[in-house]
Amino acid sequence: MIVGIPKEIKADENRVALTPGGVEVMCQHGHTVLVEKAAGRASGFGNALYKQAGAEIVDKSEEIFKRAEMILRVKEPHPSEFKYLRKGQIYFGYLHLAASQSVTQAMVKSGTVCIAYETIQKADGTLPLLTPMSEVAGPMAVQEGAKYLEMAQGGHGILLGGVPGVDPGTVLIIGGGAVGINAAKIAGGLGARVYILDIDLDRMRYLSDVMPVNCVTLMSNPANIREILPKADLVIGAVLVTGSKTPTLVTRDMLGMMKKGSVLVDVAIDQGGCFETSRETTHAKPTYTLDGIIHYAVSNMPGALPRTSTLALNNSTLPYAVEIADKGWKKAMRENSEIMAGANVVRGKVTYRGVAEAFGIGHTAIDKVL
Repeated sequence: MIVGIPKEIKADENRVALTPGGVEVMCQHGHTVLVEKAAGRASGFGNALYKQAGAEIVDKSEEIFKRAEMILRVKEPHPSEFKYLRKGQIYFGYLHLAASQSVTQAMVKSGTVCIAYETIQKADGTLPLLTPMSEVAGPMAVQEGAKYLEMAQGGHGILLGGVPGVDPGTVLIIGGGAVGINAAKIAGGLGARVYILDIDLDRMRYLSDVMPVNCVTLMSNPANIREILPKADLVIGAVLVTGSKTPTLVTRDMLGMMKKGSVLVDVAIDQGGCFETSRETTHAKPTYTLDGIIHYAVSNMPGALPRTSTLALNNSTLPYAVEIADKGWKKAMRENSEIMAGANVVRGKVTYRGVAEAFGIGHTAIDKVL
């Protein structure tokens, strides 16, 4: 199979879908790999390394889209690339279609086989291709939140860990999944007072066992959110409904309960966001202030740490990408239910229920398409 790695063009996206090591593995399996010139530069991988691994360096992404049977990408296609998508071509990457009707419509119209990293799912419910980026985004959420609490950044001037004789800051984390637990590790390690909210009692029992005593678990509901918000210096939205639009858990009215200069970090923004007042931002301009509350809502947070993120992502995605390339998408889905779960839009049909429900369009089970 011809596998194409176009350069990421989403704002401030510095990751690359395949490392030179991944290219070497692909080539060992008999596949041809096309890499756009400078695609890996920001992640520390120059053209020479890709050539040594067996890749063909291509000057323009247009040529990659034209020649490749499978596009391997970190993020969804940019609107300027919609015209390059074609029927039967595989697009394998983070798509987050439930948060973007325009990308969904483009994928449907093109007839592309869209396999989303974020909905590849194991039998135990875990999301192996989302987890490594959650392990980056969780700690980043605390780092960024702590920075924007500084008065020079517009915050109310509090150190999350406090100092001897001074109360620490309070961090509210909504969602106890991979993002939430990794955020809690960092916030708790700094010495902040941490509240983790979730709706899964078994998950909360686990979190209570593994988290330090300064991390408290609470059932996630509007009453508990309203109770903690007035105390919170930093609120991290870490909610995920796999493949679906994220529910709104903090409304605009609730902002009035918060301290001026406190910070909201919406890690769920790539699925629509869990704060009513969230709107997507970029690393170049990551925050805005509304009602005295600083909002950070960068949809590709790990893109700021491309070396770590690219290596972590490639460790997880490569086995699936190789299997799809080896078998073709139909056989790979029939033989691997995890890959089948990644099918979001296939040959003009919306095959992931959460995407169909987000826009009120028809859903076709992937079994029927196969």
